[in-house]
Amino acid sequence: MPERVGMEVSLAAAEAVKLCNVDTVSAYPITPQTHIVEHLSEIVADGELDADFVPVESEQTAMSVCMGAAAVGARTFTATAAQGLALMSEMLFIAANMRLPIVMTIVNRALSGPLSIWNDHSDIMAQRDCGWIQIFAENGQEVFDNIICAYRMAEDRRVLFPAIVNIDGFILSHVVEPHEIVDQETVDTFLPPYEPLHTMHPDKPLTMGAFGMPEIYAETKKAQDEALRDSLPVIQEVWDEWAKVTGRQYKRVETYKLDDAEQAFITMGSLGQTAELAVDELRNQGKKVGLIKIRLWRPFPTDDLRQVFSGLKRLLVVDRAYSFGALTGPVASEMEALLYDVDNRPEIFDFIAGIGGRDVPLGSFIEMFDVAERDSGTEHKQNFYTLEVRE
Repeated sequence: MPERVGMEVSLAAAEAVKLCNVDTVSAYPITPQTHIVEHLSEIVADGELDADFVPVESEQTAMSVCMGAAAVGARTFTATAAQGLALMSEMLFIAANMRLPIVMTIVNRALSGPLSIWNDHSDIMAQRDCGWIQIFAENGQEVFDNIICAYRMAEDRRVLFPAIVNIDGFILSHVVEPHEIVDQETVDTFLPPYEPLHTMHPDKPLTMGAFGMPEIYAETKKAQDEALRDSLPVIQEVWDEWAKVTGRQYKRVETYKLDDAEQAFITMGSLGQTAELAVDELRNQGKKVGLIKIRLWRPFPTDDLRQVFSGLKRLLVVDRAYSFGALTGPVASEMEALLYDVDNRPEIFDFIAGIGGRDVPLGSFIEMFDVAERDSGTEHKQNFYTLEVRE
């Protein structure tokens, strides 16, 4: 049986990276992700992990170091949040196009300004089209598991894309939770040593990320998009293999009490657990409501969502970020696009909640349900509703 221990989620993330036998860790501190790389620096300094730990002067440099290391065949890791991710933005697009299988945790935090160190999803939503695989974790165990799975996904030669594991800042990152820590032998069997397809070496020069003339640029981006979409079955394949090893099954889209539901909440990240409690409460009131959790954000799980939407009359989307000037939040906009040509499509209600660390308790989900029932099919329906915000 795997060892079950109480551990801060950030430290468990670092332990997962250690078990993956990474070669290079490059990082710059920023709240609330710092505990991950601090613990990794201790692990390297204590000789528990044979890796280069590279402290750098900025997040842009952190990603640049990871890209250089990955280009010569190293297994690499970094972590960041909020403004750090924004500063890293330039390099994210290049890493994806160069097909470098870097793994990064983003400890999601609100973007400035005003300055906030608390959780929402505005940082990752600003980078949602950077070309990386993007996974959302709901609890500490999922963080630990998905870091290991992310390496297996990213390094698969049918994929070869960098991968992000999103962790809600403070709500998950700084909380002590029980984790089942698998042993090194199990991880070594599941995650073989990285064998890069192409590497840079002075004895055999090659070019990565070269200048793209208009005659080739469009074709290059089209190929990149198709390759990311084609990674969908491989991602699920990796999760299925992890389930055989650990008994913990993950899916691109997961559901809770959806079989006979007429309406459903849609969440990403740690709010899924609170939403489950709300579903239980509403079920006790005789309401036919369920829950849809989006585990995989990119590549977008279009077919999975269309299947679970079947028979639903109403979707209650919980967005953790604004899409300034747009009709809805970023998650709801994907739902609108997904369903625009579907007959008998469910009615979509978008709720923007939990901005800048504002609490989203069980009662907020009940309020969402009540608002949707009140405004359904009426002229009072809004493009989106903001919760827990003083007028």
